[in-house]
Amino acid sequence: MPFVMQALPLFGTDGIRGVANRPPMTPELLLRLGRVLSQQVGQAKRRARMLVGRDTRISGPLLEAAFVAGALSAGSEVMLAGILPTPAIAMLTRELGFDAGIVVSASHNPYPDNGVKVFLADGFKGDRAFEQTIESLLEQSDSEEDRPVGSSVGRVTLLPQAQELYLSLLKRVWPKNRNLRGLRIVVDCANGATYQTTPRLLEELGAEVYAFHREPNGVNINFHCGSEHPQGLCEAVLACEAHLGVAHDGDGDRLLLCDETGSLLDGDDVLAIVGRFYLEKGKLAQNTLVATVMSNLGLDECLAQAGGRVVRTPVGDQHVVAAMRNGGFNVGGESSGHFIFLDYATTGDGLLSSLLLLQIMLETGQPLGQLRRCLHKYPQVVRNFPVSAKPPLEEIPGLSQALEGARRELGSEGRVLLRYSGTEPKLRLLVEAKDEIKLHNVEKALTQFLSSALGPLGH
Repeated sequence: MPFVMQALPLFGTDGIRGVANRPPMTPELLLRLGRVLSQQVGQAKRRARMLVGRDTRISGPLLEAAFVAGALSAGSEVMLAGILPTPAIAMLTRELGFDAGIVVSASHNPYPDNGVKVFLADGFKGDRAFEQTIESLLEQSDSEEDRPVGSSVGRVTLLPQAQELYLSLLKRVWPKNRNLRGLRIVVDCANGATYQTTPRLLEELGAEVYAFHREPNGVNINFHCGSEHPQGLCEAVLACEAHLGVAHDGDGDRLLLCDETGSLLDGDDVLAIVGRFYLEKGKLAQNTLVATVMSNLGLDECLAQAGGRVVRTPVGDQHVVAAMRNGGFNVGGESSGHFIFLDYATTGDGLLSSLLLLQIMLETGQPLGQLRRCLHKYPQVVRNFPVSAKPPLEEIPGLSQALEGARRELGSEGRVLLRYSGTEPKLRLLVEAKDEIKLHNVEKALTQFLSSALGPLGH
C-alpha cells in the first residue's frame, strides 16, 4: 500500500505524537522518516550515523523497528541504545559524534500514544525550519532508484553499556567531595525509561533510595503514577520519612519534587530555588531566568527581589532553549517540570535536575520545604477542555469578547491565557490573579462559556 502523508504540520511542541499504529504515528511514517532523516543528516563522504532509544511502551519495538528499517534502507549506520531516558540520547548523540539521535516516546502521554523526538549532532532538537524541511521531504514521492544495494545497505548494532555511559556523564556534574549519605529519597519512576537510571545513580552517590513504579510491562507507563499523578509520591515520602521525593514522566525529561512535609513543588518552585541560589553565587548568566507564559507571575517578583529578571517564551521546551541560546542564558524551564541547564545539557533531564537540586540542599543545609519559601505565588487555576479539532481560537464565536471582558476585570494584577496543547487534544485555560474572588469569578465565567461554545469540538 502506498505511503500516505498526513496533513501538515506533523511536529507539535515536542516532536511527532499520536496513537501508536494509527495515523500519523504508523510504522509507514516511521519507515519513511528513517529514510528522510538519513538523507538529511548524512555526510557527503560517509553513511549517516544515528543513535536510537525508546521508552517502555508496548508499541516502542514496533515503531523503533520501522524507523531502523527505513534508516538502513538509506544506508545509515544505526546503533540501538535500548530503553533509556530521552536526555540520555541527546547527551550521547553529542558526546559520541552521531549525526542524529532519535527517541521513540510520547513522554507523559498515556501508553496507547507514542511519538518521535529528533536530536541533531549538537544534541539539540531541530528548530521549526528543520522540522518543516523534514515535513516537506516526507510529502515527496520516494524514489527507488537511489536506494543502496549490496554492501551499501545500512547496518544496525547495539550500543554497549549505553546506561553506564550516560550515568558516567552525569557524574561529572556531581562534586567529588560530596555524597548523599544520610539522605532518604523516594523515586517514582512512572514505569518508564528511568526505572533503572535514577535509582541506580542516587544509590551510587550514597542515598538511601525507595523506588517504586519501576516494573514496566508495556502498558503501565504513566498509569496513575509519575509526574502526572504525584499523590503516591507524597504518601510515600511521609511513610518513609524521606527527605524528599522525585517523580519523572515516562521518558525522564521532567522532574516533579515533593518536600519533606509531603508537599509538592512544581516547576515554578524549582525555578525560583535555582534562580535565587544561582543569583547569589553569581552563576545565573546575565542575572536572567527563562520561563514560559505558563509560569506564575510570582516567579518574576521572586527573581526581581534578588536582582534578577525573568524572560518569557511560548509554551514548549524548544522555545525555552531557543531563547536561552539566543540570549546567552544558562537556566530555564517550564512549570510542567522541564528544566534546562545549558552549562551541562542541551535538553530537559529529570535526573540531572535532581542532582543540581540536591547540591543546593547540601550546600545551603536547608531542606526543600525551607528553600521553596522564596516564592510567593499568585493564585492560579488551570482547566483542560478535551477537543476533537483545533480551529483557530479567533474563529470561535464570542470568544474574543469573553477574553477581553475577563482581562478588563482582572486588570494589571492578573492574566488569562488560552491555548491548544501541542501534545494532546486539549484546550488549556489559565487564569491567574492576586485577588482570589476575581480569579474564581473569571474562571467560572470562562469555563461556562467554553463548555458551551466548544460544543461539537468536545469529545
